[in-house]
Amino acid sequence: MTAEADTAAAASPAPPPAPAPAPSRMMEPPVGAYSAPFWEATREGVLLVQWCTSCDRGVFYPRSFCPHCGAPASALEWRTASGRATVYAATTEHRPEATGATFSGGLPYVVALVDLEEGVRMLTNVIGCAPEDVRVGMPVSVTWEALSDGRQLPLFTPWPT
Repeated sequence: MTAEADTAAAASPAPPPAPAPAPSRMMEPPVGAYSAPFWEATREGVLLVQWCTSCDRGVFYPRSFCPHCGAPASALEWRTASGRATVYAATTEHRPEATGATFSGGLPYVVALVDLEEGVRMLTNVIGCAPEDVRVGMPVSVTWEALSDGRQLPLFTPWPT
């Protein structure tokens, strides 16, 4: 590089930082005292479930006691889930504008209950296929949607992907 090029480069202002991506959802899930480990793991694309060491059962959503046996928070630990699940129930939202949903780009989307291999049930969205293709018993696997703060929202897509 010449001295003139060095001077010109030094004189030109640095480009402004890229704006943060706009949230894809009107409301992003809050982080609470008991859900913080779950949400931290999503930053790395890891799906965690709480596990009760007293009754040896999975717990979802994160909470301060086991809903199965009543064990306190001290009996709950975090375990990595496989990310594989089966659709238990599903419905299609045909009018996303009525719910204020922006993440689907105005297109119909699927809201589903999925049963993880670990024995817990999650409320989620099934993406990656036409809404009319989602069926009870369909095998799905976790995928991720970036949130504005670096966390990721677990969604599910037909499996194998």
